[in-house]
Amino acid sequence: MVTEIELKAHVRDSEALKKTLSEKAELKGAFEKRDVYWFGPENSDLTVTKLRVRKEKRSFADGTESSLCLVTYKSKEENKGIEINEELEFEVEPVEAFEEFLKKAGLKPGAGKIKRGWVFVKERITAELVEVDTLGWFIELEILVGAKDKNEETITKTRETLLAFLDDLGVEREAIESRFYLDLLSSADHKTDDR
Repeated sequence: MVTEIELKAHVRDSEALKKTLSEKAELKGAFEKRDVYWFGPENSDLTVTKLRVRKEKRSFADGTESSLCLVTYKSKEENKGIEINEELEFEVEPVEAFEEFLKKAGLKPGAGKIKRGWVFVKERITAELVEVDTLGWFIELEILVGAKDKNEETITKTRETLLAFLDDLGVEREAIESRFYLDLLSSADHKTDDR
């Protein structure tokens, strides 16, 4: 199991930020991610959405492309605008057979989202400039930490590294969004939020 420590922030000018990212990090490629969250029966561990099925198309900087389907189970925590997620993730093929398995296990597909954007890497930081359907543009910054290395000191240092890179990109800290995308999608106010 891996722990991802990440933050996301609203983006006002995606083209300007893409240019800045290109100057400060290495472009790895573009992507489209189609996510569906699966819910279990009431009073189960999966009543709260933790299971995601993602169909992803990737276009790499060298011109190659790939498609894959990832299943992710997350235990999410928010700490001062930073997400700390314990994550189990694996690839499935064919996805239709796995989705049928989930239905037979009593789970049902629920909310979903589509993200399109670019991925950049700078040292240990993965930066994704993404447009989320109906929500707008975001910058996501992430560092992966081994489960054994997860402690308060590591979380604090990782948070400082992510915030320093956000500052370096010229994104205001006030733009940090602490709510999860699913919460944003389910709230009525996201339709009027023009950030």
